[in-house]
Amino acid sequence: MNAARHKIYESDDGFTLLELLIVIAILGLLGVIGTVQLYGYLGRARSDTARLQIDQLTTALDLFRIDVGRLPTIDEGLKALLDMPPGLTAWRGPYLKKTGAIVDPWGRSFIYRQPGQGGDYDLLSLGADGKPGGTGEDIDVAASDDRR
Repeated sequence: MNAARHKIYESDDGFTLLELLIVIAILGLLGVIGTVQLYGYLGRARSDTARLQIDQLTTALDLFRIDVGRLPTIDEGLKALLDMPPGLTAWRGPYLKKTGAIVDPWGRSFIYRQPGQGGDYDLLSLGADGKPGGTGEDIDVAASDDRR
C-alpha cells in the first residue's frame, strides 16, 4: 500500500503545452465576446447621453428665451447660453454649468439652427459618424418636435 501511495505523489501534476494553449484560446474568445458586448453598450450609452444633453440644452434655450425675449441668433449660437452676448441687458445666465454641455459625446459641437426647418430651432447631433442619417451609434439624435 505504501508503494501505491508513493506513485501518486511522484506523478507530474503540471499542464501540457497543448492544455495551456487551449485555455488561452478559450479565454481569448471570451474576451472578444465580452468586448463586443461592451462596445454595443458604449454606443447606446453615448446616444442616450446625447439625448440627455439635448434635453438640457432645450431647457437652457427656453430659459434664455424667457429672459431675453428671443432665442440665440445663429451668430451667437449655443455659446450664448454660457457667455453673455454683447448688448443683452436681460441675460441672466449662464444657463449651463459647463462648456462641455454644448459638445456631443463624440466631441463635436451640437448643431443649432435658428429658425429651424420645422419649428423655432433645430438642435441635433449627427451621431458617431458625423454624417446625416445612420443606424446604431451613427444615428442622428435631435430635439423632439413636441418641445415647440
